[in-house]
This record gives sequence, structure tokens and C-alpha cells, in this order.
Amino acid sequence: MGTMKALVFVGPGKIRLEEKPIPKVGPTDALVRITTTTICGTDIHILKGEYPVKPGLTIGHEPIGVIEELGSAVESVYEKGQRVVVGAITPCGQCFTCLDDRKSQCQGVAAGGWRFGNTIDGSQAEYLLVPYATANLQHIPEGVSDEQVLMCPDIMSTGFAGAENANVKIGDSVVVFAQGPIGLCATAGAKLKGATLIIAVDGIKERLVIAKKMGADITINYNHVDPVEEIMRLTKGQGVDVAIEALGTQGTFESCMRVLKPGGTLSSLGVYSGKLSIPADSFAAGLGDHKIITSLCPGGKERMRRLLNVVRSGRVDLQHLVTHEYKLDQIEEAYDLFMSQRDGVLKIAIKP
Repeated sequence: MGTMKALVFVGPGKIRLEEKPIPKVGPTDALVRITTTTICGTDIHILKGEYPVKPGLTIGHEPIGVIEELGSAVESVYEKGQRVVVGAITPCGQCFTCLDDRKSQCQGVAAGGWRFGNTIDGSQAEYLLVPYATANLQHIPEGVSDEQVLMCPDIMSTGFAGAENANVKIGDSVVVFAQGPIGLCATAGAKLKGATLIIAVDGIKERLVIAKKMGADITINYNHVDPVEEIMRLTKGQGVDVAIEALGTQGTFESCMRVLKPGGTLSSLGVYSGKLSIPADSFAAGLGDHKIITSLCPGGKERMRRLLNVVRSGRVDLQHLVTHEYKLDQIEEAYDLFMSQRDGVLKIAIKP
């Protein structure tokens, strides 16, 4: 079928746009022509060598596109030319963990359902081969733009999971440490789940302004005040029901522990690249009835359908999180911008 442009991981600190063969479609696969994708913080971990992938792998796991070709087993389910969103996590729907309703952990290994840009070629390319297509392609309705749904494959799904898996209840108090794209989505998810006191913490004032739009009741700039002390003051010394960690550092993890009420839940969304330790004092030596939960981005067709419903309802508008746009030919420049976090960048739309 010829070749395509694709961003390839060469080695720690080095990526390169190369020509690669367009993938061949198997019976249960679909070939999607990418119309929009983006760069994730996890891609930066890969580039830095903090998360290991094989050299030569195409990076990226947030695809929006058009069905170009279908395998024989899925021709009756979809049509060529349909616009689709594909989750960053692509469960098979048939293994033990999928049937146990743990689709993110498909086939029973850590991050097993995360394949794009991890174990198989990803979406920062002109074409993407989608495995288990029946379980993973979701049609995008007419009138919905790529930018409106660009957060669905990963950022929106992950951020919402931070609130969902923490079992946020109506009337709960929630703090979200770090208001990057995932943290902002966690803030929005806490609002949708019914939290009535939502505190957003970050050091960039522009992100705190957006956090207010996403549902935060109170914002804290850690450059101006100690967030732990301020949160304990706001909660009259009781602490919060749920603390969501959305950055992946020892410092933010500890801060989450220190603001939890007895019996509270720490919901961890960050990807930790080094040793992580639990401070014994805030953990009450293990006797505080605390819960620590982790979440890998929920994926699959049904998850995407639900997120599209949220987008169409207008209850959450995430398209303004897309702050920059680059062509695929310019993707190395886009990586430089995203890594430096300059010019107010949140998410970058990459257009092949």
C-alpha cells in the first residue's frame, strides 16, 4: 500500500519523522487515516527514556480519523469513510481481565490495554492500524469537530476516571493537585460526579482560571501559599474526602496524603518515573482507613460512546484545551513547545 510519514522513537532524547510502510489490515483490524492527534505527557516520559519502548516504534495514542480499510471480520460493523474516535486503551473484550471488567488491564499485564505507542505503532502518523476494531472504534456524530473530541481517547477518559474510581459522591470535598490537561479533566469529572467543594491547585495562574471554568470552586496558587495549610484551613482541619494527584511527583503525592480526612481516598493519575514513598505520618502508620487507588485510562468503544455523549450534551467543553496546532511535518517543533511548557501550551493538535 505504499509508505506514510510517522514519528519514530529513536532512543532516549531522540525522535525522528520517517517514512514507514502503511500497515496491512488483518481480519479483525481497521486502518484509520489520522485527521487529528496530539502529544501526551506520557510521550514525553518515553522521549526522556523514563518509560521504555523499542526503538523504531511510532509514538502517540490519541487518534481521531477516518476509516480507510476494514478487516473481513468487521466489514459488516463499520463502513469505510466513517469518522471515528479510538481510545488510547484498546481492549480485546475477550480475555480474563476484560471479562472481569478491567478492560484497561487487557490480557492481565500492567498497562496491558495500552498498545498504541507502547507495544505497537501509534497515532502520530498518517495512518494507524487499530486492533480488535469491533471493540474499539466509535463513530463520531455529524456536527462534532475533531477538536471537540480530541480529549476523549486519553485525557478526558483518564481525568474523569480519577473522580469515578474515587467514588466521588454528591456533597463531597475534592482537591485536584496540578491543573494540566488531565488535572483539568479531573476537576470537570469531580463536578459532574456531584462534588460541592472542588479545590484546584497549580502554580500557573492561567491554568487556575481555566480550572474555574471546569468547575473548581476555589483555586490555590502554590507560589503564593502553602496548599496543604490552606486546604486544611478551608476544611476546618478535617481534610478532604478525595484528593486527586494528576502530575506524578513525590511532592504532589505527599500533599494529597496530607490533606485527606480519615477514611479519605487518594486517587492517583500521575505516571511516576522514580521511587515513590508514602509518608508514615500522614498515612497514620497505616491505621487511618485511607484508600489509595490508581487508574489507567479507561478505553474501548463503550467508554468512547459515553464520553461523546458528555461532549454532545455541552456539559463539558474541552476544545479550548487545544491551544496550538501543528502539521505532522512540524511535530518535532511541537514536541519542543510541549516539553518546554511555554506560550501557555496545554494540548497541541497535530494534523497530518
